[in-house]
Amino acid sequence: MHLDSQQHRATQPPTITTLAQLRASGHEYRGVRAEIRANLLVMMRAGQDPFPGIVGFGQTVLPHLERALIAGHDIILLGERGQGKTRLIRTLVGLLDEWTPAVEGCEINDHPYRPACARCRRLAAELGDHLPVTWRHASERYGEKLATPDTSVGDLIGDIDPVRVAEGRTLGDPETIHFGLVPRTNRGIFSLNELPDLAERIQVSLLNVMEERDIGIRGYALRLPLDLLLVASANPEDYTNRGRIITPLKDRFGAEIRTHYPLSLTDELTLIRQEAEVSTGAELPDHLVEVIARFTRGVRESPAVDARSGVSARFAIAAAESTAASAVRRSVLAGSGAEPPIARVCDLPVVVSTLRGKVEFEVSEEGREEEVLGAMLRRAIAETFRSRLGSVDLSGLLARFDEGGTVESGELVPAADLLQRIGDVPGLAKIMSRLGMDGGESFGHAAAALEFTLEGLYLMRRLSKDSADGTNVYRT
Repeated sequence: MHLDSQQHRATQPPTITTLAQLRASGHEYRGVRAEIRANLLVMMRAGQDPFPGIVGFGQTVLPHLERALIAGHDIILLGERGQGKTRLIRTLVGLLDEWTPAVEGCEINDHPYRPACARCRRLAAELGDHLPVTWRHASERYGEKLATPDTSVGDLIGDIDPVRVAEGRTLGDPETIHFGLVPRTNRGIFSLNELPDLAERIQVSLLNVMEERDIGIRGYALRLPLDLLLVASANPEDYTNRGRIITPLKDRFGAEIRTHYPLSLTDELTLIRQEAEVSTGAELPDHLVEVIARFTRGVRESPAVDARSGVSARFAIAAAESTAASAVRRSVLAGSGAEPPIARVCDLPVVVSTLRGKVEFEVSEEGREEEVLGAMLRRAIAETFRSRLGSVDLSGLLARFDEGGTVESGELVPAADLLQRIGDVPGLAKIMSRLGMDGGESFGHAAAALEFTLEGLYLMRRLSKDSADGTNVYRT
């Protein structure tokens, strides 16, 4: 797998094409760990972010990761699902040199100064200073494998290539070997996700790779000085002596780093805004993002949820995307024309059923999953209401319900219709300001603000509500 790093905008590679030209240019060899260390230190001194897009790890995970990279250690990231382990690993590509030389045609990216495989050593002896050189971009020096029980030694390390044998090479010829993913990432970064899912005999095949830096394939003891940084991820529950990991492999990792879910509401909000791909043209107001963030945090902390499985950040991201999609659906079905779809609080409950599968509940809660999630969502709405509008004078809106007045809303009620049913509301500008809608003059913004306020007043027991078939009727 190859990645395009945000920090590596592909420029044209150097025009050097032979070993003689490379030496004449003054190029110096350095291993991948030294390369990463040097680039990391340069970025730290310059005040640059070495790990772009990573939220909430600045004072906890990243200092440990920086120390491990400076020390040149292989790394294992331990954390529950959806904590950004893979995302963090992929940012390491940004610490590689943008371009690095390699022997042209080499399967394992040998450096022209230090050919390692049998083919490159033979070519170096034959061609000398005319050894052809190619240039590899940093995005091509990253390999990734999701560990599964059916992963084989051949997948990771390599195997005999029957086609090369059929071409006339003998079984004793090292060039009959087809290299696996690990040696093909030589002079780069290799990521092995969910490491404990590898069968124990496959884990054994990694021992020499990590310590002695050589590989063995079907009786061949190849002394290949592999130059790579191995970064793995695992669930803490599996990464124990009682779990599915062999102790000698644990000992090979120089650094075990624990990840975590966002520790603060602010980090949760930033993560949702950064990662959620909201439908084109749709808008998810700030107060609804806050509801989703509080909802996610409430689910994680609930005793009804299995804490060992965790609640992925993808839970909140999917909730945000689904809420915005519900607004787009309403806009289309209601024929709202050119008005951009703006999500409202009525778009939130529909995501409960679609998110239920992302949460592992305790056995005692079986059959009550939607009920439990629904209660947590209402609590999140109430907390957001108190935080945003708890001190705002809402008497102007409450006056609308004097003498038995009602307001009907719902997921298919257009914004203009909702505003017409509510009528003029004194203090609406103040409500919208507190909800982060300063300057929002569209019907959609006003409807989103007022419907959220109605729902909050209901949850505060200052209004009552009747719900049926996606329609809500608010009354005193």
